[in-house]
Amino acid sequence: MSGQFTMYTTPWCGYCHRLKSQLDREGITYDIVDIEQSPDAVQIVESANDGNQTVPTLVYADGTAQTNPSLAQVKEKLAALA
Repeated sequence: MSGQFTMYTTPWCGYCHRLKSQLDREGITYDIVDIEQSPDAVQIVESANDGNQTVPTLVYADGTAQTNPSLAQVKEKLAALA
């Protein structure tokens, strides 16, 4: 793992693509897991979202998660973890 958090995503998720481009523009590093390719990842996403497969779901080093956060929410969380 090289990123500051893991983003669980799917290839067809528009919200995921938007957030990825915003993070890339800001130079924020993250790891990506496609839940369609990883059955273990589905369980992580469902546990963070009351059984729903909602993406993007971001999981941070402290074990907390955010579902479909804004760029500002991600930056705020990373600042809190720094």
